[in-house]
Amino acid sequence: MNTPEQFQKLSIYYATAILSLVIAVAGFSYNTWRMEVTEDNSNIRTASFEVFAHLAELEQVIYASHYDGDEVNGSPRKGWVKVGLIVDLSSLISPRVAQHTAMLKTKWSQNWQAVPDDQEVVDTLISQIDTVRKEIKMVLADLQ
Repeated sequence: MNTPEQFQKLSIYYATAILSLVIAVAGFSYNTWRMEVTEDNSNIRTASFEVFAHLAELEQVIYASHYDGDEVNGSPRKGWVKVGLIVDLSSLISPRVAQHTAMLKTKWSQNWQAVPDDQEVVDTLISQIDTVRKEIKMVLADLQ
C-alpha cells in the first residue's frame, strides 16, 4: 500500500511531469509559430527588394525613352517586362501593394506609347512608381 507520504511524492512527481510537458508543448508551438512568421517576413523582404530593383529599372526605361530618346534602353518591351515582374512579385508582399502595382500596369498599358513625347505621362507613371515604393515601405515597417 501507498503511504500518505508516498502518495504526496507521487502527486508532486506527476504534477511536475505534466507541467514540464505543458511547458515543452507551449515552447515548441511558439517556436514553430515564430519560425513561420520569420519565413513569411523573409519572403516579403526578398520580394520587396526585388520589386524596388525592378521599379528603379522601369524608371530608368521611362527616363531613357523620354529624356534621352534612347530606343534601346528606353524600349517599351523592356518596360513591359519590368511591369510584369513587378506585378508578379507584388502578390508576395501584400494585397495593397498588389493593388497599387495593378494600377501601375494599367497606367503603363494606357500610356506607354506617349512616354517619349509627353511629360505629363512620364510624371503620372513616376508618381505611380513612387506610390508603390511608399506602400512597400509601409509593409516593411509593419513586419513583426
